[in-house]
Amino acid sequence: MKPRPPESGTESLQDLYAPKNQCFGCGPANDKGLRIKSFVVGDEVIADFVAEPHHQAFGGVLNGGIIGALLDCHSNWTAAYHLMKAKGLETPPCTVTSEFHVKLRRPTPLAGPIHIKAHVVESEGDKAIVDASLMAEGKETATCRGVFVAVREGHPAYHRW
Repeated sequence: MKPRPPESGTESLQDLYAPKNQCFGCGPANDKGLRIKSFVVGDEVIADFVAEPHHQAFGGVLNGGIIGALLDCHSNWTAAYHLMKAKGLETPPCTVTSEFHVKLRRPTPLAGPIHIKAHVVESEGDKAIVDASLMAEGKETATCRGVFVAVREGHPAYHRW
């Protein structure tokens, strides 16, 4: 069966294209992971995440490593989806993070939903550069710029999806 387009809003990119993925940040099959769900909305990819008490750094504040994982995985899926569309593929290529830089702008409250949005700012060949931001309580608390590349057969991540 051919996958439905993610613009339908019924399934996340992760559930649609990589239901057996074990990634800590975005793998639907990782029961102990963050299991973020990314959805295409226009030119952006968005996700909402609800943190749990064990995700805190201190007193009601989200851990910076968890913030990095959320931004990294969500941005990676943004790049993969973009490259899939740009190349006219039916499924996204397997992409990995080449580099990413996170700026923690203010403490991210643990309570309430955390909103993540990302978009591709530049793309060439098998590479996409993505800008992402994380919002909590209506304020931007972290940003990220990352470089993501599609890998080829022989790379350890090639068949992970």
